[in-house]
Amino acid sequence: MKVAVLGAGAIGAYVGAALHRAGAEVHLIARGPHLAAMRQHGVRVRSPRGDFTAHPHATDDPVEVGPVDHVFLGLKANAYAACGPLIAPLLHETTSVIAAQNGIPWWYFHRHGGPYDGRRVESVDPDGAVSAVLAPERAIGCVVYAATELEGPGVVRHLEGTRFSIGEPDRTSSARCLAFSEAMQAGGLKCPVEPDLRGDIWVKLLGNISFNPISALARATMRQMCLHGGTRKVIEIMMTETLAVAEALGCEVGVSIERRLAGAERVGDHRTSTLQDLERGKPLELDVLLAAVVELAEITGVEVPTLRTVHAISDLLALRSAA
Repeated sequence: MKVAVLGAGAIGAYVGAALHRAGAEVHLIARGPHLAAMRQHGVRVRSPRGDFTAHPHATDDPVEVGPVDHVFLGLKANAYAACGPLIAPLLHETTSVIAAQNGIPWWYFHRHGGPYDGRRVESVDPDGAVSAVLAPERAIGCVVYAATELEGPGVVRHLEGTRFSIGEPDRTSSARCLAFSEAMQAGGLKCPVEPDLRGDIWVKLLGNISFNPISALARATMRQMCLHGGTRKVIEIMMTETLAVAEALGCEVGVSIERRLAGAERVGDHRTSTLQDLERGKPLELDVLLAAVVELAEITGVEVPTLRTVHAISDLLALRSAA
């Protein structure tokens, strides 16, 4: 199996290191000091499950890699539309794209069935700009439950979780999903092929849609947000509104809000990816989290006043931080 990791940051480098350890041909595509460190020292993983170092090929030039079986996309969703020149050299006729993104993916309604089948979510795929680069037919959905951070160039700190749930938009159990799942499991990761990944998307989104923007606005960790009575209540309301949108789309989310909050509290003083991006001066990935669900609420006629309020404030924060 030949795999390219486009955007080999904390999650991408961790997956690439695991796949390489399992014997896959892995190519990490990155840049800057992080790339230089991986070239010189490999990917050094620091984990409570055991430290290890892997030495996959690392480059900043996809042409050097050529077509692969799978592209594991570790870029932020707001970079997808502009990644055409990077991803084009990696594609052959059957190359799959496995996007490790939070929130609502650009392919959400691809082969969805029902009245919304084929509909475009403008917040995440404006004027089809993402679909033009990443054809929905190539997409394998991926929901990441692992938490990682870049401790330094070439050094990945694995905090918790090893699960990467994957699935086809049309809900089939495909050969390409099964092959990728087996490779991930051989590398020590959990990678179930879900019969309908959209349920996992909404379970993960329950946390991301609330904790991520609130963490950036309050500069708070997961534990701090859970223990503060006011923010905990706001988060509960945001989760309730999100569940209503999911149900309006015919997706039953098999997890309670209390259980989701308890799980977040157990993570401890972890800083969300949005807070990390804010602290590092990077663009905030909020469109696929908040704006997309507000758009879906408009489509389905669900009232989401708290989501709208938090979206307005966090959107201003995103604009000001990018200025």
